Amino acid sequence: MRLAQLRSCLHVFGLLALLTAFSSTMTFAADRPLPNVVVLATGGTIAGAGASSANSATYQAAKVPISKLLEDVPQLGQVANVTGEQVFQVASESFTNDDLMVLARRVSALSKQSDVDGIVITHGTDTVEETAYFLNLTIHTKKPIVLVASMRPGTAMSADGMLNLYDGVVVAASSSARDRGVMVVLNDNIYSGRDVSKMINISPNAFVSPWGSLGMVVEGKPYWFRLLDKRHTTHSEFNIDHIKTLPEVDVVYGYGNVDGTAIDAFVQKGDKAIIYAGTGNGAVPARLVPVLQKAREQGVQVVRSSHVNLGGFVVRNAEQPDDKYNWVAGHDLNPQKAKILASVALTKTTNSRDIQRIFWEY
Repeated sequence: MRLAQLRSCLHVFGLLALLTAFSSTMTFAADRPLPNVVVLATGGTIAGAGASSANSATYQAAKVPISKLLEDVPQLGQVANVTGEQVFQVASESFTNDDLMVLARRVSALSKQSDVDGIVITHGTDTVEETAYFLNLTIHTKKPIVLVASMRPGTAMSADGMLNLYDGVVVAASSSARDRGVMVVLNDNIYSGRDVSKMINISPNAFVSPWGSLGMVVEGKPYWFRLLDKRHTTHSEFNIDHIKTLPEVDVVYGYGNVDGTAIDAFVQKGDKAIIYAGTGNGAVPARLVPVLQKAREQGVQVVRSSHVNLGGFVVRNAEQPDDKYNWVAGHDLNPQKAKILASVALTKTTNSRDIQRIFWEY
């Protein structure tokens, strides 16, 4: 009888100990401070407003201030301590190199603060992929940097901005998002800023990466599926803190019957590189080869890219003898991303072999 009573007491004490430990764990979790996330606003459709809720394509971008955007998503307070800052209030098609520099320097400064755990940037969809890639190349931090946008203004039926903003803060607040490079979060998907692109202009499902998303946000939690193998952020040889200006680079679009007028104009303007957005595998028509050769002889870098919408992969010395012409193959980067990388690369080197190496690695 005494043995049975002893076993019963030990069982009760064991349960009490388990409950005490569980209670302590719950208390610790409840007392754990929320991460600090700063939201930098630049304008775009996510800050847009239309005359009617039926207007999803006709509206004015960059109208709503960051204070109102944050106020409209009170659930953010359950995820992080969120503060907002209005950096710009512009439609993203109006972004300039100077704007990229200002934004990147602000992001860099914030990333160095011990009281900042993650950064979210609201942006227009038109050039969000360019800004994301620029930050991916030039910001030295392991802290999550997330760009969010929307395809519909907040005044429209089925507006997507509120959820995209919420998901972006979820990712920026998560320790699991550290050291994954700069990300773009849209339509529940977490994309790498390196290879995501806008593929349609009227649907919330507008963005695609040819190599797939990094992960997804599902009911306030990030789930991850792949890592970015290319160099980025802390693994990059480029640093916004050391870049004074960005060399001028422009894109020439390839099509049937194209001539060399644009190439000549950009050379005369003083461009340091020209991205030729060719057909297929960055193909260059015979009549343009001597025009581009002449540009290269004048010190202008020539980068062959492709305007194929999804997965325009350019192979060196295929279609054109890049070694012979001293040209650069744009790898898998679309023309607008190739433009960003060429401009950043030129802050370090004017050697075409070095630039080719950079296109392979980034």
